Amino acid sequence: MNITSAKAIYFSPTQTTKKIVQAIGQGIQIPSIEDIDLTFAKSNGALPRIHQNQLAIIGSPVYTGRVPLPVISKLQGLKGDGGPAIIVVLYGNRAYEDALIELRDIVTEAGFKVTAAAAFIGEHSYSNPTTPVAAGRPDNDDIAKATAFGRMVREKLSASSRTHEMAPLSVPGNHPYKERGALLNISPDTIEEICTKCGQCASVCPTGVITVGSAIVTDKSGCIKCCACVKICPTKARVMQEPRIQQVMAQLTVKCSARKEPETYL
Repeated sequence: MNITSAKAIYFSPTQTTKKIVQAIGQGIQIPSIEDIDLTFAKSNGALPRIHQNQLAIIGSPVYTGRVPLPVISKLQGLKGDGGPAIIVVLYGNRAYEDALIELRDIVTEAGFKVTAAAAFIGEHSYSNPTTPVAAGRPDNDDIAKATAFGRMVREKLSASSRTHEMAPLSVPGNHPYKERGALLNISPDTIEEICTKCGQCASVCPTGVITVGSAIVTDKSGCIKCCACVKICPTKARVMQEPRIQQVMAQLTVKCSARKEPETYL
């Protein structure tokens, strides 16, 4: 199969999904790979049509075992012409449950042939120094495995002349998908005494719910709990101190401390 170019399409508030998608692209060694970052794109925005001789690498984080609703909304304009696609999900060392099969269904419905899939591990959104879960991941070993996976995908594509000759790809997951977790009306808070009003929290918020003025105001109803604002704050003034979240993290620190490794499907 003669793949002339690729498009790396991802939603990545904390940059973990982006790192893995780009590492896979490096392994595939296609000269021309265009990044399409959906993190700050408007929902239903114009996305380029992916032609049959182009490869799509599509990545999403996992929230409560599913593809996040903002990702689904932003992918609605994606269209393929039967060309190949690699799908990737990033989860916080707990479980990716139905996210991978859900992303496969979304991408297939958009007109692609899903030829490879992977589930990688990224630092949990709620991870912090007190309750760390998959801290620092993806690490160098994860990146190396993502690059190696890209090379395996390249070999698979090189061995086939057309996507329709490939057997349907089977990935873990269930139909119907698991129910989504309840939308808690919570968000990270700001410790005003140490906040410098630098605005970095607002700049990385994918839903634009943080306003910087004389105080930091967050529209909790629109927060997706990605915690990008917490991870970027230079003074550690942005914190997730909601008791329910702290209880969850205390449990995850115990139950999900063992290192999980990436899973790939070809």
